[in-house]
Amino acid sequence: MTVYYTLTFFLLFAEMVTFCLLVAPLPYTIRKKLFRFLSNSPIIAKVAYGLKISFIFIGILFVDALQRMYRVTAEADIAKSGHHGVQDVRSDTNLSARKFYAQRNTYLTGFTLFLSLVLTRTFYIILDLIHTQEEYAKLKKSAASSDAKDVEALKTRVKELEAEERDFKTLKQQASQNAKEYDRLATQLNEAPGANKSNKRRD
Repeated sequence: MTVYYTLTFFLLFAEMVTFCLLVAPLPYTIRKKLFRFLSNSPIIAKVAYGLKISFIFIGILFVDALQRMYRVTAEADIAKSGHHGVQDVRSDTNLSARKFYAQRNTYLTGFTLFLSLVLTRTFYIILDLIHTQEEYAKLKKSAASSDAKDVEALKTRVKELEAEERDFKTLKQQASQNAKEYDRLATQLNEAPGANKSNKRRD
């Protein structure tokens, strides 16, 4: 395998390891710190820029490998049809090896490009999920604080109403006592002897 296909293989292996790390069931705090580092680090941004350039070259290799695979497949079909005479074992083995290498290079570059797209999309989906979880936590805290304020306001209002009710009961009690005292004094005044005489004189 040539140098650039070897590098493509190592890049594919690195993509597989990275994908496993991205989808691993990590705790929320660790995942949050990891993705914050990956999205804000200038070093990672430079590495990503270099990878984008390398993926352009891998795309060119994919197109070249695809053309070679079609060409070798066509040659193999022509050889099997017997238009160029009887093929010996060496030429048949050579043709099969070329076909295998062309297919291997096509699949290697194709899977590398495909996994790069999957990695990019998975990274941004998980990043959006982390942002959504952060917003949900903020909303939950604000809702809890507002609910606590509402509960405190309701408790204060209930205490005020209870105090007003106690004042009303006290006032009602005082009014009842004053009415009883007035009735007692009025009865006592009516039963007094001087009051009866004055009433008779008036009559």
